Amino acid sequence: MTSAHAEIPQNKQGHPDSIPVEALTTAVNDSFENTLASLEELVGIPGIAWPSFDPKELDRSADAVASLVKEAGMEDVRILRCNKGDGTPGGPAVVARRPAAEGKPTILLYAHHDVQPPGDRSLWKSEPFVAQQRDGRLYGRGAADDKAGIMAHLAAYSAVTKVLGEDFGLGVTLFFEGEEEAGSPTFRTFLEEHQELLRADVIVVADSSNWKVGVPALTTSLRGLVDGTFEVRVLEHAVHSGMFGGPVLDAPTLLSRLIATLHDDDGNVAVAGLVGRDEAAVDLTEADYRADASVLDGVRLAGSGTIASRLWTKPALSIIGMDVPAVDVASNTLIPAARAKFSMRLAPGQDPEAAMAALKQHVESNAPFGAKVTFTPGERGNAFSTDTTSAAARVALWALGESWGVKPVEMGIGGSIPFISDLLEMYPDVQILVTGVEDPDSRAHSANESLHIGDFRHAVLAEALMLARLNAEGLVD
Repeated sequence: MTSAHAEIPQNKQGHPDSIPVEALTTAVNDSFENTLASLEELVGIPGIAWPSFDPKELDRSADAVASLVKEAGMEDVRILRCNKGDGTPGGPAVVARRPAAEGKPTILLYAHHDVQPPGDRSLWKSEPFVAQQRDGRLYGRGAADDKAGIMAHLAAYSAVTKVLGEDFGLGVTLFFEGEEEAGSPTFRTFLEEHQELLRADVIVVADSSNWKVGVPALTTSLRGLVDGTFEVRVLEHAVHSGMFGGPVLDAPTLLSRLIATLHDDDGNVAVAGLVGRDEAAVDLTEADYRADASVLDGVRLAGSGTIASRLWTKPALSIIGMDVPAVDVASNTLIPAARAKFSMRLAPGQDPEAAMAALKQHVESNAPFGAKVTFTPGERGNAFSTDTTSAAARVALWALGESWGVKPVEMGIGGSIPFISDLLEMYPDVQILVTGVEDPDSRAHSANESLHIGDFRHAVLAEALMLARLNAEGLVD
């Protein structure tokens, strides 16, 4: 396994003679400290696209990314945004385009520069917006998700243009979104307004994970997503718990009973009509899953089938928020209404509309004690599967193996990237690749988010190799 700062060894395995692997490896190694320094500077900018945070920081993040894009050699660099449905501006996206030479395909490299809020700062071992290196990892909000994706794209592009010079004719478009962590509210509008600017033959979405430290992966499937809320109401207004308690159960109790119907005794999702299969190509051990997810000793894992299928090819239903009085301000009253927010991940092949309808039917038909249940649907996103026989996928798998020196894993991810369905609708013939710089201990969205520095270097080289081979061979079936 490569240490955090060790240079990537050259010529580890066979490769096409047309690809200058050694020269690209040297170029990546020579510039890596500058690449890492630029990433650390980006981590220092708290660009958060949520309405409750200062939008000036998000603008500052876009400006910093645009400057780095120019330094990488792109001349046509723009900061663009669209308005949301309520007329307020969406997040600033950085877009740059290098036209393709005659007969060459165009590749679009996607990442996002906005980040999640830091959350409870007391849980961080260092300041979330001050990058810090510890034990071969870089810590800070956005260090992995997804500012490292931006720097992987830029460093790979810089390396390949330096080595190939005028022989590099591949068209390259950079699209660095500024509102992904807020749900990409203007993404579809942005695509519609800039359809030709973003048109490409291959799209690389650098917002996923590798199998583990030292083992790369191409993400071949993502679960879909539906979310929303349901409310349980039993009273017109709150009443004294002593005077009226007993004949009627309070709303939090009934909400709890309703939530309990969402899973069977083994922890499988108990909503009828959902798609799910036990067919993951590779599997995780229970020990690895427990370690990666920080499961407490004694907690029994939920569901049936392989752990990988429970993560990738079966639905998962979570309650991610509840509106009930906080303990510190609770009074002796029967609570009239309580509300829960759900997030349901969908297996590939599941229609989001059908899943939403199935969950609505389940919630309404399981109303406890005749309580009034109000179901409010939220976001919907399609699942995604990669055609690993496509030319772009074959090149990507070769490049990952060449860079890391081990065979890459074709893996699913339990998470969702809903905007990929928008990309496929707008560009039905495009080949989409989902890659990443994270690993199971990156803790994206959580406290102490981090990036494994050695694997980051490998990710840069892998993308440089992919660009060079697509430039040399095009999309040959």
